[in-house]
Amino acid sequence: QVQLLESGGGSVQAGGSRRLSCVVSGKVYITCKMYWYRQAPGKERELISTITDSSTTYVDNVKGRFTVSRNSAQSTLYLQMNSLTTEDTAVYSCAADLQLRSNRPICDKFWGQGTQVTVSS
Repeated sequence: QVQLLESGGGSVQAGGSRRLSCVVSGKVYITCKMYWYRQAPGKERELISTITDSSTTYVDNVKGRFTVSRNSAQSTLYLQMNSLTTEDTAVYSCAADLQLRSNRPICDKFWGQGTQVTVSS
């Protein structure tokens, strides 16, 4: 059974940094794409970053401050967050499109439970 588990959330002062991790456990054949989302209080969930073998993307309001990466085994996803502001306060969730079997070439999406990041002024 595949699971995604985030860690690294917590409280931080504005201007500070935080590094989130997302560990993928279970048997995975191919990691197609990985994502970081966030949902601030009273707002819709927002896609903030993606990563594939060949590219990374960021939403405009985190560009230059956040960096997405993953380990060589593609089993752990990271989000380095710098220059945090109160606007970054949210529940951060990872997701991944995973192909679980070689004979089923479809990438299904899996989600983590989320981790709270609170930025105080």
